[in-house]
Amino acid sequence: MLAIQNKLKNNKGDNSNQDYLMKVLQRLENNPIETSLAAINDLERLAEVNPQYHWIIMDMLTNFVRNKAANLCPEEVMSNTSVNTRSLIQAAITVIGRRDTKKDPENEQIDLSYTDLRGLNLQGANLEQTNLYQANLSQANLADANLSGAILSAANLSGANLSAADLSGAILSAANLRGADLSGAKLHRVNLYLASLEDANLSDAILDGANLREVNFNKF
Repeated sequence: MLAIQNKLKNNKGDNSNQDYLMKVLQRLENNPIETSLAAINDLERLAEVNPQYHWIIMDMLTNFVRNKAANLCPEEVMSNTSVNTRSLIQAAITVIGRRDTKKDPENEQIDLSYTDLRGLNLQGANLEQTNLYQANLSQANLADANLSGAILSAANLSGANLSAADLSGAILSAANLRGADLSGAKLHRVNLYLASLEDANLSDAILDGANLREVNFNKF
């Protein structure tokens, strides 16, 4: 909260909008799920109409996801107590994935490394250049997603749906892609060094310029 306040102080936006943003942020944490979901929707609208707050809000939502989606054990993910948490993570990352990336500051990056995003619906999400190092994306739906230039080293993408996803220039070294659906995926210049591709579906995938050195797979 203090970090956000300091960023707002350095921002030249309208004070009334800054006050409103802080109030929305307070609604985001430790409230009933309906209140938190409404706050996420309000943050998306504020980012759309006030470009000066775009990155502050995306950074805020990214930190929210990171805090909520620290790697959990399977029992915690499947427990009833985590259902609301997963719903909030889904809502926040959906906003991040459909943001106007043209408003992102130069040299800034969405950092979702080490997060547990398994089973989430990220279809069509724009996660270009996103840091997903060692993220758990097992069984996630990433069909048609833009992951070009993303860092996915040592990420768990087992069983993930990556059909028609754009992974051009992405770093997938040592990533787990066992059983993943990569049909029709764009894998131009992708780095798959030491990646595991056992039973992955690579039909119609575009692999020109890809680094396939020491890839482990039994179906191609």
